[in-house]
Amino acid sequence: MNASILSWNHRVWRLAGPIMISNVSVPLLGAVDTAVVGHLPGPEYIGAVAIGAIIFNLLYWGFGFLRMGTTGLVAQALGADDGDEMRAILGRALGLSSAIGLTLIVFQGPIAEGAFFLAGASDAVDPLARNYFSVRIWAAPAALANYALLGWFFGMQNARYALVLNLVMNGVNIILDFWFVFGLGLGVEGVAWATVAAQFAAMFTSLWLARKVLQKIAGTWRIELLYRADRIRRMMGINRDIFIRNLFISGSMAVFTAIGARSSDTVLAANAILLHFQYIMAFWLDGFAHAAEALVGKEIGARNRARFRQAVLVSTTWAGGVAVATAAVFGILGGTLIDLITDIDEVRVLARNFLPWVVFGPIYSVWSFQLDGIFIGATHTAEMRNASILSALTFLASTAILVPLMGNSGLWTSFFVFMLARTVTLACYYPRIKKSIGSAADTL
Repeated sequence: MNASILSWNHRVWRLAGPIMISNVSVPLLGAVDTAVVGHLPGPEYIGAVAIGAIIFNLLYWGFGFLRMGTTGLVAQALGADDGDEMRAILGRALGLSSAIGLTLIVFQGPIAEGAFFLAGASDAVDPLARNYFSVRIWAAPAALANYALLGWFFGMQNARYALVLNLVMNGVNIILDFWFVFGLGLGVEGVAWATVAAQFAAMFTSLWLARKVLQKIAGTWRIELLYRADRIRRMMGINRDIFIRNLFISGSMAVFTAIGARSSDTVLAANAILLHFQYIMAFWLDGFAHAAEALVGKEIGARNRARFRQAVLVSTTWAGGVAVATAAVFGILGGTLIDLITDIDEVRVLARNFLPWVVFGPIYSVWSFQLDGIFIGATHTAEMRNASILSALTFLASTAILVPLMGNSGLWTSFFVFMLARTVTLACYYPRIKKSIGSAADTL
């Protein structure tokens, strides 16, 4: 192995390693939330947290452009060594996140009514899920600010601070989960209050860390640059495309949960547990996708086509290898993890029946994650938008055909089709990035 490859391996792992640890703490927190309520009497508690969580996933990941768009823009500014623009991007992202978060709080009533109508939860689950929503919505400004700050840290290739952000947020959340639910007896609402407190703790910690980073780089805060029209238009165009992309992907996951909810509370609970495995895998492997975002964006900013190709090759090779290892771990420990999350026998049995879909999830999912990272770093967001729309439509068609015929098996088959469609559509668009690296860099 030559020195160049060794150097790239080091760069990929220097970013991916801390990000993987950081990322995996997010779905692990969801698994802890489920485990805490999974030992309360009845599957409706698991179902309530599952419904509430998917609603916030849809809301927040719809605005995931605050993370994704920020990463690509900052990475390119870093490659161009533009310290003023690095500051301006952070300021724009935080201003936008605050405005969106406050808007969600103001319109929480209509949002809740629409979300719970679509969710179709049972009479036992619905009131518990509504209580969860009414508490957790107050964390919206902090949650979205954390997206912006996390994206900025990724783009600055500061994986260590991204790790600190998530560890603070999830550490506080887990501690408060147990205290509020088992100590104070707050039930599902206790899980929600723990999340609110943790989001604000992470936000204040991250603002302090961002200040430390800015003190070490060249450049100044320039008000005229912060409000520069062409930069705002570019940011809004990227954010619009990612918003649409995230809406279709999160919407597909919401449909997945809603179909399970309409089957029975037991199916809803079993699918929720298995989706936690899928989320753990996705966030874990996204470490390599985030590394690709930062590395690809920087090399586009530096206008270096050869190093762009190296960033893609090395990060993707490692992602594939780790995906196979992750599948093996799920195969060995999957049943044990299910038993740890819940002690409800019918939920355990059903979850084990569908476990193979999750065991092989890393192998059929990793390629779409990696392509997402490449497209985000290159800020080729229109292609991501189009690919997500096509994939979501494919998923809906598959559920319409397979669920009536096969029930929950048809639902999981449709999920596999969805992930495959994401990979195929993005792969078809990939040659556009290689052909347009120069023009993409010239837009800086």
